[in-house]
Amino acid sequence: MTQNCSNAVPTSMSSADHYEIRCPVHGFIRMNDWEMGIISQSAFQRLRRIRQLAWTDYVYPGGMHTRFEHSLGVMHTATLLYDAIVRNSKDLLESELAYNEAGFTRYRQLVRIAALLHDVGHGPFSHAGEDLLPLKETGEQYRHEDYSAAIVRSRFKSAIEDHPDCNNYGFTVDDVAALIEGTAGAKQGIFWRDIISSQMDADRMDYLLRDSHHIGVEYGKFDLDRLISTIRTIPGNGGEASRLGISYGGWHAAEALVMARYFMFTQVYFHKTRVAYDIHLRGALREILPQGKFPKPEGDGLEEFLKWDDWRVLGCLSDGAGGEHGERLRTRNHYRRIYATNEVCTGEDLVTLGQIRAALGAMLAAEEPANKNWYKTDKTDIPVFNETGDKTVAPLSYYSSVVANMKANNQVLLYVKPEDRTAATEAVGKVLGKE
Repeated sequence: MTQNCSNAVPTSMSSADHYEIRCPVHGFIRMNDWEMGIISQSAFQRLRRIRQLAWTDYVYPGGMHTRFEHSLGVMHTATLLYDAIVRNSKDLLESELAYNEAGFTRYRQLVRIAALLHDVGHGPFSHAGEDLLPLKETGEQYRHEDYSAAIVRSRFKSAIEDHPDCNNYGFTVDDVAALIEGTAGAKQGIFWRDIISSQMDADRMDYLLRDSHHIGVEYGKFDLDRLISTIRTIPGNGGEASRLGISYGGWHAAEALVMARYFMFTQVYFHKTRVAYDIHLRGALREILPQGKFPKPEGDGLEEFLKWDDWRVLGCLSDGAGGEHGERLRTRNHYRRIYATNEVCTGEDLVTLGQIRAALGAMLAAEEPANKNWYKTDKTDIPVFNETGDKTVAPLSYYSSVVANMKANNQVLLYVKPEDRTAATEAVGKVLGKE
């Protein structure tokens, strides 16, 4: 692939060197022959059979898009971020990370492939089934990123390392997997980890815009162009590493990204009916999966995991599997929310919640906590570089009172079976003094 070394941006290529896929969010997404070979692998094509938003289409009928198109979008967005960072911070990257033109070109391709493959480890219906991932020997639960890294190492070795273009870059599947994991194995490339996973990453930017587009809401919209134009490298202080940040002129766009995530979660992802279908899906999968869990991402277990996708689960459900939860999915006879706390629970709210639990007794069919932190004002707080005056660096929470005062959502939703709804409503009403 021919490169323009001034900014490590591809020059015009012949039709034999590149492919274009039309995307409803980004327009045309361009790929080279190497990337198309990766996309053609069965482990990546599996993402066509995994919906981005699980059963959200039962609430928002347009939400039928898949991890496949999202992954293409993340690669595209990651490239926009990468090119802007190099354009805006080239001198700093050369002095602090000792990059030369070959290095810029190499890591651009590595970031593209890592972004493309970051979600290959998702199970059926994406996040809805993640509670059924097994435990590690340490007692921690596996994450879908662990599966992604394992799949990259086991299923994409030939597509990545044996392609002729790899001779120009010299990286391995371990380099790609380490960047997805964010481990020390990424070496010098760990700087680019923020593009793959951070509070301002390509993944988040794409799914907010894509989910909004498909389900027909405005909540997830933000100014992507402004973010891209103001993204930059922030130099580290006191021995700390440089990291991804934003120029002062873009902090309102970064604030809007944080707010978009908040609105999408409260209005879409944690929608009461959508949550009910997550509950039923988890319950059905516990009945369908051997031992009620997905296999571990190693050896034969990883091969078995790759056989699971939405189509297989839907086939099982169509055959009558899944127990009570499978039946409720098939008939759309979902649990009904009977009570919800405030988004930020106080001590008094928790007392009331306990009283309602007791009043419902056996009628309480499910309880779903949000446990969502919109923005962390710790060391991951997005740094903002003020180019004027003394060229100071301050966290986004310093400039944005909205971001600084955002509290984690610890809302709790209580559900009952439809047949218990009348009696449950009376019980809750007595606790709240409405009857």
